[in-house]
Amino acid sequence: MKVQISQTNLTEFSADTLIVNLFDDVKTPSGATGAVDKALDGAISELIANGDATGKAGEVRVLYPRGALPYQRVLVAGLGKRAGFDLLGVRNAAAHAIQAAQQYKAQHVATIVHGAGVGGLDVAAATQATVEGTLLGDHVYEKQLQKPQERHEIEQLTLVESDEQKIAAMEQGTTAAHAVVAGVKLARDLVFGPPNIVTPEHMANVAQQIADEFGLAITIGDRDFMREHKMGALLAVAQAAGFDPRFIVLEHNADKKDLPTIALVGKGITFDTGGLSLKSRDGMILMKCDMGGAAAVMGAMRTVAELDLPLHVVGIMPCTENTVDALGYRPSDIITASNGKTIEIISTDAEGRMALADALVYAQRYDPDVVIDLATLTGAAVTALGSGVAAALFSNDDDLRDRLTSAGNATHERVWPMPLYDEYRKTIESPVADMINSGGAGNGVGTAAVFLEAFTDYTWAHLDIAGMALTNKKHAQAYQKHDATGFGVRLLTAYLQGINA
Repeated sequence: MKVQISQTNLTEFSADTLIVNLFDDVKTPSGATGAVDKALDGAISELIANGDATGKAGEVRVLYPRGALPYQRVLVAGLGKRAGFDLLGVRNAAAHAIQAAQQYKAQHVATIVHGAGVGGLDVAAATQATVEGTLLGDHVYEKQLQKPQERHEIEQLTLVESDEQKIAAMEQGTTAAHAVVAGVKLARDLVFGPPNIVTPEHMANVAQQIADEFGLAITIGDRDFMREHKMGALLAVAQAAGFDPRFIVLEHNADKKDLPTIALVGKGITFDTGGLSLKSRDGMILMKCDMGGAAAVMGAMRTVAELDLPLHVVGIMPCTENTVDALGYRPSDIITASNGKTIEIISTDAEGRMALADALVYAQRYDPDVVIDLATLTGAAVTALGSGVAAALFSNDDDLRDRLTSAGNATHERVWPMPLYDEYRKTIESPVADMINSGGAGNGVGTAAVFLEAFTDYTWAHLDIAGMALTNKKHAQAYQKHDATGFGVRLLTAYLQGINA
């Protein structure tokens, strides 16, 4: 869908479909919706008076101008309650409206920027949210279908605004939205793609494409690379892998070391059987999503590159399968990671932290100001916070914790701070090694975090996104009808954009 901006009067612009909006307390429309209502001789006011348009969030009503306006139809999108209306409301309203426009077979849709008028939101942010909601609400995964589903494709969206002073901010918001949406769609498609296609080699190929398109520095390491860097933890997980592992590094502004250096590390287990600590049949079905952290980092790196953020950003993605054969690592094995720490294996299904351990050690070579890792790491995080609600956040720095929490609230990719208590560290003590790799199901989320902390020597945060990589239908937003959410791309982008703000 092509997106453009037009500085003109809404009642004079021409398209087949127009989208305006309504709060649930409105009796007489004002602003842009009021101008349309006046042109339609009070038709929207009549809908409100008759109870046919309530302004409830998610509601979309249609009117036919019959020549009174240069549109075939007008869609009135409900914004819900005025109190507390925010960018999440904007994204959802835009998504609901564009989905209705698809049902009406629209080709060219004109819309106001939701929330930038009587909603009182920042114009650039509201524009970005409107475009994000529209484009993400239109996204589906059809790559392996012999015959893609019959679905209508809208050709163009035009943001219409008469106030010249708002245009620059709208252009800024639109540019940001395009970059963010591209990153989210990339992450979604990687997470939802089948594991026989989204292999470590496929992840490496996608990274190479991003590097080629945006001029990023890239490193793609194979088993020999991992041996050279003594990545015993990652290699242990990869011992039984049918598809060869890859250690992928993308670097934005690699030649500008004077800029703040942020390393993003993503768990890239492209399929997780649990290894010899085998998962159940049903528990294995969705394990193609176990590379959600790496997908988020990949998407974020694409977005960072397109926006050309004034930061030195390094994306590190250790990618492998965790499968089963006679060469697979075993419970009771003792593995040596790249920083020399020894790990007694209790569960081969605690493989993600093993892969991340060596990646976190590798991040040290960049002398980072901040390192953030993301991983679909523990079922305990889902138990603690729920599926589709929030990711678990652990950090050794209060300022980083607060900045990530703020970015999560702004993007509605929410995170909730969790503790790094000493009791968790005692849980992973071993009599024969420096640590064990699992504290058991009852201590899962905290022990996984302190395990990772042992491989850090810098300002660090860990995001356990296990409950967030796929949609929970009960909690899904209108712009998340795709089964994979791409969680983390918008959060990381907002955090990075805020560093120099």
